[in-house]
Amino acid sequence: MSRPLLPAHSDAAWSDLRALTRARIAQGRSGNGQRSAELLAFGVDHALARDAVLLPLDVVALRAELAQAGFEQVLELHSAAPDRASYLMRPDLGRRLAAGQALAPLEGDIDLLPVLADGLSALGVQRYGVALLRALRERMGEELRLGPVVIGRQARVALGDEIGERLGARAVVMLIGERPGLSSPDSLGLYLTLGPRVGRSDAERNCISNVRADGLAPEEAARKLLWLLRAARRLGASGVALKDQSDAPPGLVRDAGSPSPNGGPPSVA
Repeated sequence: MSRPLLPAHSDAAWSDLRALTRARIAQGRSGNGQRSAELLAFGVDHALARDAVLLPLDVVALRAELAQAGFEQVLELHSAAPDRASYLMRPDLGRRLAAGQALAPLEGDIDLLPVLADGLSALGVQRYGVALLRALRERMGEELRLGPVVIGRQARVALGDEIGERLGARAVVMLIGERPGLSSPDSLGLYLTLGPRVGRSDAERNCISNVRADGLAPEEAARKLLWLLRAARRLGASGVALKDQSDAPPGLVRDAGSPSPNGGPPSVA
């Protein structure tokens, strides 16, 4: 029998790898069971994940933070899910606006409409939503017009399609709390959709995930989002037709909307 390269009982052999990730690796064992410390840590992480799903979005605090950051125009909308239990049991309700919410197209061209949505973790929006908007506004400058901030409650990603369509935005980005993991209860996800309208599929969106302190920084996420927005506008599409090349060396990036070498449809692949 060959000798294992990294014995399971050797903490020293795994310590370097454990320092690189919060994933549950190399937990060791006590006899045939888990170590007490690891078992207790698992219980804590599981409780944090459950709390993240059930914790309501603090709209008052979020509005105050937005005002302090200079975002003066804020709209507050609610999905058709009346409460958290309905939201979790009926995903379809979280994708449509509640009845009776009058929305008219905004004046002027809105290049990007941001929607802060609770999703499955209000913590993610509460901690990183405004920081990301600030970074995005600074990068957009005068070139593109950022719309008013919309706060969506009991919201799923597709709710942005109806909001963007009714407000007449050219593109919408949902900044939404992601499904909590056992080491990431506060992760924020971004979903960009060009030409939002009811009925868009998930294949027509670009996603930037894992925005949080131990993941992708809000400033870096804003840089990627703006790259995708510009490329989507040139291409005339978002989603699977648009590949993220924001980290590629400039000389190796094909311009979005340019014809493909074989004469086929425009591509950024």
